[in-house]
Amino acid sequence: MTAPTKNGPPAPRSTAEQAAHSADAVPLHTPVIAWFEANARDLPWRHPEAGAWGVMISEFMLQQTPVSRVLPVYEQWLARWPRPADLAAEAPGEAVRAWGRLGYPRRALRLHGAAVAITERHGGEVPTDHAELLALPGVGEYTAAAVASFAFGQRHAVLDTNVRRVLARAVTGVRYPPNATTAAERRLAAALLPEEEGTAARWAAASMELGALVCTARNESCHRCPIAARCAWRQAGKPEHDGPPRRGQTYAGTDRQVRGKLLAVLRAAEGPVAQAALDAVWDEPVQRGRALDGLVADGLVEPLEDGMYRLPG
Repeated sequence: MTAPTKNGPPAPRSTAEQAAHSADAVPLHTPVIAWFEANARDLPWRHPEAGAWGVMISEFMLQQTPVSRVLPVYEQWLARWPRPADLAAEAPGEAVRAWGRLGYPRRALRLHGAAVAITERHGGEVPTDHAELLALPGVGEYTAAAVASFAFGQRHAVLDTNVRRVLARAVTGVRYPPNATTAAERRLAAALLPEEEGTAARWAAASMELGALVCTARNESCHRCPIAARCAWRQAGKPEHDGPPRRGQTYAGTDRQVRGKLLAVLRAAEGPVAQAALDAVWDEPVQRGRALDGLVADGLVEPLEDGMYRLPG
């Protein structure tokens, strides 16, 4: 039932809330998990030997970055820093250097901070408790749920972009989820969670993989989808009224590109770098200065005396 309001009749539920209210009647788990068992990609962080630390590294790296770019850097990180204590023992700048061209390098600093906290607070072992995961530097709602689910088989709603898109289409009946995760989406995801922990963890991984490989943002492959016959969006004729497809972010000519070029010079250097070497990477001085100031403010670059710069020590 819809809850009554304080001064009048019951307030209507949103479509997502209605879906969440009856989600236990939607038979999605079995076909999606069966599809996953037959079609899941063989990714190194899914192997048991990766452990919780390997899962955590992958989750930091995979934020806004495709698997194909993450794979070689992930392997290098685990080879160099197989335990959190190994990374914690290094200067933060080494994490930034090893991050390479993955983009959004503040993630490297956050992962280094998480490694330090794990070493100091948890004896070098990634904590199993969801609340303790959430308390780590750089670990937010999604990452804590993902590590708890994928590394420890716990029952949590794991809501990344792929899962949100699957639920939006299959259950709510719209093509794209909102730009930011809503309370209604969280309630829907919680209502859809299988009761058994192991099954819930498989459902989290399976629905994420379905969104990554089949229920994609563009050119979705409904003919390959194990729940196409139950998809509310497909049954409604795949309406387009809920907004245009998400566009990729422009990179060329942006401050992000300039920041990347400046960091590339610093990563390649064995010691501090002179201002002149940084000036050479971008002709426009105002944008170059703004990008460098931003790197300093973010803690990714340290200014030294005499116009020299280095990665954080």
